[in-house]
This record gives sequence, structure tokens and C-alpha cells, in this order.
Amino acid sequence: MTTYAVTGATGPFGRAVVEELLSRGVPASDVVAIVRTPSKAADLAGRGVQVREGDYSRPETLPAALAGVQRLLFVSGSEVGARVPQHTAVVDAAKAAGVERIAYTSILKAGSTSNPLAGEHEATEAALRASGIPVTLLRNGWYTENYTGQLDQYLERGEIVGAAGDGKVSGAARADYAAAAATALLTDEGDEVVHELGGPAFTLADLAATISDATGTKVAYRDLSVEDFQAELQQHGLDAGTAGFVAGLDASIAAGDLETDGDDLARLLGRPATPLAEAIHAAHS
Repeated sequence: MTTYAVTGATGPFGRAVVEELLSRGVPASDVVAIVRTPSKAADLAGRGVQVREGDYSRPETLPAALAGVQRLLFVSGSEVGARVPQHTAVVDAAKAAGVERIAYTSILKAGSTSNPLAGEHEATEAALRASGIPVTLLRNGWYTENYTGQLDQYLERGEIVGAAGDGKVSGAARADYAAAAATALLTDEGDEVVHELGGPAFTLADLAATISDATGTKVAYRDLSVEDFQAELQQHGLDAGTAGFVAGLDASIAAGDLETDGDDLARLLGRPATPLAEAIHAAHS
């Protein structure tokens, strides 16, 4: 039997993938949930999932976490700026443990994007290739939750402010990306497989209009220059570095870096991605 492991398994993405594997008939005893705090995965352990401690920032925990694993879903870390050494430690440990395939949650258009988040993902992709382990690169676009998580704020202010211009976001729900990751983990073969993942594209003006229709509250999109957006963010309390980073994300949207016209996500899902209006309705209910 194949043993599948998922890192970050108590985070919303990792946990969703574990649930996907179980729902598709993978025996719980063949699923390893790698977590920083095993007590937070007690419910999974109670269902027969192997829960193991594994912390990207503590490389000494990784060999035991990966022992006996054939296929690994490597969920990228959340500590921006620290991910290259953390991710390299995971790749090194996976190679030493004899992991046969790694699926890694990367970023859309890695290698050809201006997205300020891309550098650490590109470095991780390079480390994965250098390891010689067969790899699946799950280049995820934006989660629609990046926006629905701010729904109350949009409704209160009556506007979405940004610097994305007419740039489009091929967004999809976290659950869609998790389901796609589970499919890839179970089925992909070959030395390197790349999936550019995203749902139907929308502009931030489209987002505002969809929120208006779904909630009955008028929300508009106010587009600014990158410089003006950064200044406005600082006026709302962000420090200069963080404001510049957030504005840079919108600049990458304006450049087309978060849009894909590929069908990789729908193909892995076996269905269309969750519509934006449906995600907004669910968040507003």
C-alpha cells in the first residue's frame, strides 16, 4: 500500500486535503498528517490517521515525520521571508527518507511572474528539481477566500480599493485547490508535472459587482495607482514595507500574473471551479 503524507495538516488547506484523501477511500492508516502541534490533530488520530510532529523550522523533526512515506503533499509554509531554508530542509529530509514523489503548492506562473511572493516558491521549485525526486508543481492562483475573508469590510466601506486596474484574477475556492491537490497526489506520474491552477477570471470591478448582486449592498471598486494605493494603506496603519508589498501584489494582478486561461484546475476537479458568486453567497450566509 502507498503511504501518503500531508504537511501543515492542521491548517485549512492541509486538513482539507487529508479529508479529500479519506473521502476517496484511502485508508486512514495510509495517511500521515504532519503537524507542528500533534494535539491539534487529535480528531484525525482518533479516526486512524497517523499524526506525526514535523516543523519546517525544526529540521530535526522531519526525518521521523517522513519515514516510510511514498507520496508527499508539501504545503508551502506561511512565514514569508523564512521559507527558503524551511522548504530546503523539507526537501532534504524527503530525499533522505526515500520519498518517491512530492507535490508542492507553488504559485501561478512561477518563473515568469512579478508577484512579490514568487521568489521563495521559485527557489523551492529549484530545490525540488535538484533533489531528483519526481515532482508535481501545483501552481495555485489566488484563493477566493483572500477576498471573501474581507467581505464585511467591503460591505461596511461600500468599496474595494486597489491598484489592479483591469487585471484579472483566476481565483478559486481553497476547497477546489485542495481537491485538485488530492487528485494530483493520487494520480500524477512522470519526472515533473506542472499544473497552472485557477478558476474563471474576474477583475476587482467584477468582484465588486458580484458582491453587490449577491448581498444587495452596493460595493464599488476604486482603482488607484500603485503609489497612491501604498500611501492609502499606510494611512490605514500599515508600515511602509507591508504597504509596498500589498500594493505590489495588486501590481502583479494588473500585469496579468494571476490570470490563467488553462483548464488544469477543472480537469483535476472533474468539474468547473466553484463560481465566484457561490463563494460570496456562502461567505455572506
